[in-house]
Amino acid sequence: MQKNEYIVAEPQELLPFLMATFAGSSKSKVKEMLAHNVYVDGRRTSQFNFPLQKGMKVSIDKPSAKDKLRPRDLDIVFEDQHLLVVNKHEGLLSNSRNPADRTVITVLNRYLEASRQRCHAHIVHRLDRDTSGLMVVSKSKEVSRKFEEDWKGMVYDRRYVAVAWGRLEPPRGEVKSWFTDGEFCVLSSPVDNGGKLAVTHYEVKQTSRRYSLVEMKLDTGRRNQIRVHLRDLQHPVVHDPMYGYKDDASPVSRLCLHAFRLCFRHPVTGKRHQFETPVPSQFLKLLEL
Repeated sequence: MQKNEYIVAEPQELLPFLMATFAGSSKSKVKEMLAHNVYVDGRRTSQFNFPLQKGMKVSIDKPSAKDKLRPRDLDIVFEDQHLLVVNKHEGLLSNSRNPADRTVITVLNRYLEASRQRCHAHIVHRLDRDTSGLMVVSKSKEVSRKFEEDWKGMVYDRRYVAVAWGRLEPPRGEVKSWFTDGEFCVLSSPVDNGGKLAVTHYEVKQTSRRYSLVEMKLDTGRRNQIRVHLRDLQHPVVHDPMYGYKDDASPVSRLCLHAFRLCFRHPVTGKRHQFETPVPSQFLKLLEL
């Protein structure tokens, strides 16, 4: 990204300032710029009526040619010659055997081809279709294999945040059960029934009258693990059609589960990388109810 910088000459709101600065641009184009690329005194803001004062510095990110090729279904948080870290939006599949499906892999392959990189995207780990958040995707089978061979050794911290129904008591704890595959969903048993052990640590970060914002750390990576374990605690994830309440009356239209932290040792360079994304604004608005 390149930055264009402008000094505010007189007090005014941000949107009129941008409209005057980019006089040849449409209002919709300026609003799109404001949604992603505007900083005031070094702090990003999307507030159209932000009160500017004389002497403030407004910076505009100017995308490079490569930035313009980046997909809209996900955000590329980090990229080098070996791998990408992406923030997947809800509703996008991680991968699929059906080549017609739009997935993280197909989206990234189009990006890699458009940016003339001689490689293909390879899945390292998955997120559910309706879960948003951080994923690592490799650019070669060799790098994917290194993650597979030592996943726990390389990935040293991976956490999620969820909005659950009700108030969890106690506010922190561990959930341990054994998972087996049912006909339509994952089944959970509190005793060893020959299934796969699943262990989740949770901590309540914020509560309201109806909801709890819960941080989850996984010791294991089973399918639907957080969704199943919050159901086991009788506080399912908000708007979960499979493991939640059938009469879920939440005002949001997405599964309230987000992978917000991903920390790993790079399989090629050995360098430690730590990534975090903010709690989705929809989650925080629920906590106001």
